[in-house]
Amino acid sequence: MRVKCVLCDKIESIPNDSFEAKRLRNRPIHTYMCKVCDERISERTKQRAATGNFKLYKSPKSDDEW
Repeated sequence: MRVKCVLCDKIESIPNDSFEAKRLRNRPIHTYMCKVCDERISERTKQRAATGNFKLYKSPKSDDEW
């Protein structure tokens, strides 16, 4: 499967039977980022988190009785 990075527009090929390919086919809202962009973003996120001024907002978990 050919995929395009949303940040740098680099076109790559991933195996058709991989989990990532299945996720991209079944849910078009999911986007693909190449390894270089993914590492760059995760590194900068860790740097911002280390400063103490960065907060990751997570949705509150609701305790459902079901």
